Amino acid sequence: MNGGHKPRRHLLSITDLDAADIERICNLTESFAEVSRRRIPRVPALRGKTVVWLFYEDSTRTRLSFEAAAKQLSADTVNFSVGSSSVNKGESLRDTVETIEAMGIDAIVVRHSCAGVPHRVADWIDASVINAGDGCHEHPTQALLDLYTARARLGDLHGARVAIVGDVAHSRVARSDVLAFTAMGAEVTLVGPRPLLPASLEGWPVTVSHDLDSVLGEIDVCYLLRMQLEREAGGHVPSLREFRAEYGLDAARADRLRDGALIMHPGPINRGVEIDGDVVERPNVVITEQVANGVAVRMAVLFLLLGSGMDLTESEKMAA
Repeated sequence: MNGGHKPRRHLLSITDLDAADIERICNLTESFAEVSRRRIPRVPALRGKTVVWLFYEDSTRTRLSFEAAAKQLSADTVNFSVGSSSVNKGESLRDTVETIEAMGIDAIVVRHSCAGVPHRVADWIDASVINAGDGCHEHPTQALLDLYTARARLGDLHGARVAIVGDVAHSRVARSDVLAFTAMGAEVTLVGPRPLLPASLEGWPVTVSHDLDSVLGEIDVCYLLRMQLEREAGGHVPSLREFRAEYGLDAARADRLRDGALIMHPGPINRGVEIDGDVVERPNVVITEQVANGVAVRMAVLFLLLGSGMDLTESEKMAA
C-alpha cells in the first residue's frame, strides 16, 4: 500500500505498511465506520469482487468481521470449510489454494496455525492475500483495529505509552501491535513473566518489565493479551492463579490507571485470568469498540487492496 500510494496486492504483515499507509487506512476507516452505522450498511465499492475465507483455525471475531466487511462493500463471499474439504483426504495447502483461485476469486483471507503460511500462499496465486493470523507470528488487521480504536479515544498516539501485558510469546497480536503502535510514535512496554516473553527480543522496538504494578500509573493503554491455553501457554507459568495474582487486571489495579487510560483486549477473554469480570464493565474498557471497529478497518483494507487504486480523497467519496 505504500510507495506513493500505489495499489498493493497483499497485507501479510504490518511491515508492509509505513506510517502514511496506516494513517490512510485510519482515515478511510472513519468513512466506512459511518457506512456501518447506516440503516442499510452497504456501498457498491467491491461489487463483482469475490473474497474467500480459508481458515485452518477456529475463529469467531475475525472471520465474521471480515465477512461483514466484504458484504457491506457488496463483494461476493465464499466460506471454505476445511473440515468438510479435500484437505481431509490429504490435499496439500498449495493444491487447495490453487483450486480455489481457479474458481475465479479476487482475494483470499488466510488463517493458519503455522507462521508464514499466508506468505507462501501469496507466492502461489495471483489473488490478493490477507493474513488473518499465522501461528504466533502476526495478525495485522487486529493491530490496525487496535490502533484505530486507541486513536479514536486518545487522539495522536505520538508519545503515548502502551503496555502489552501477559502471554507475549504465543501472541501473534503482540508482534503486530508493537509494529503498528511504534510506527505511529507510541512507546511500547512488554509486561509479563520471562517464560511468556519471546526468547529473543532483537529487533523489537520495546522496553520490558516483569512488574505490572510498576507501570500501571504511567501508561495510556493497558493492552491485555489472552493466555493462549490452546498453545500450551499455561505450562509456562506455575499456575493460572499465580499468573492472575501477578499480571491479572483486578479492580485494585484498574483503579491505579491514570485518568483516561484505556483497557484493551483482543478477545476472547479468559475472565478471572487476564481481567476480572467486574473490570470489564468499566467505561475505559474498549473491548466491544475494538470488535465494532474491526468491520470498518477490514472494509478499508479490502477496499484498498481490491478497489480501483483511487487516491484517498476519491476513496472517501466512495464511502460517503
